[in-house]
Amino acid sequence: MTPTARAARRIARRRRLRAAVLLGSLTLGTAVATPTSADAHSADRRATKPTIVLVHGAWADASSWRPVVRRLQAAGYPVVAPANPLRSLASDSAYLDALLETIQGPIVLVGHSYGAAVITNAATDDPDVRALVFVDGSVPAEGETVAELAGPESALSVADPTTIFNFVPGQLPPTADSDVYLKKSTFLKSFATGLTRKRAKSLWATQRPVTLGALNEPSGTPAWDTIPSWYLIGTQDLVIPAAAQRDMAKKAGSTIARFKSGHLGLLTNPTPVTRVITAAVRATR
Repeated sequence: MTPTARAARRIARRRRLRAAVLLGSLTLGTAVATPTSADAHSADRRATKPTIVLVHGAWADASSWRPVVRRLQAAGYPVVAPANPLRSLASDSAYLDALLETIQGPIVLVGHSYGAAVITNAATDDPDVRALVFVDGSVPAEGETVAELAGPESALSVADPTTIFNFVPGQLPPTADSDVYLKKSTFLKSFATGLTRKRAKSLWATQRPVTLGALNEPSGTPAWDTIPSWYLIGTQDLVIPAAAQRDMAKKAGSTIARFKSGHLGLLTNPTPVTRVITAAVRATR
């Protein structure tokens, strides 16, 4: 499907959704109030702020955005932090694309780690997405995979993956459908740096797996080709080292910022994350 055809499909689906909601309201006898001037003024003020959509990565869930969500909501932004299925890059991106169609008005998309690859694919030719923000992100060009982007210096780049991953089902070799979990030692020493050991152990126990196929699936046409982007580099990241992040940010033409954090900087140091998101909002208003 061409970008133009995709945009037309999105517009048509949104119109059908609005019509269905209106029809449902009328069928149920819901009263439709005429907005007052004060209501209209409040709506206009809300419309000036885009919806911030926060997409988490592998071995995490939407709660990893909680400190950032609190800060954005305190600043008056509408925020959505959906569950990323972590099943395949194509299906995860299609799910996010469908979710974006339910949101009215401008959108700023933020992706952490694997979530950055998902927003790169989901936002292609979406006229409502004003900006992309990558946080310690895997940002592929067309044909690239998340696994290769971490680079040889990553703590996850090892000769024997069974030393750092647990696979489900446990039969080896794993397949594209195999779930991939981080071993406890890898999670604590490389993934959850900067957190207390107690907090890191809790997150390890509740991690959500990604499929092996999702990490090795070639990416499609990148949204950053046409949508301005920002990249926040965690200078102490052991999963996606700073040098690999810098290369991806330059490739995408992103505005670059840095913060002294590991891979879960969105939890350990959320203020710089929020600052970059709001900078993207101001620059694309």
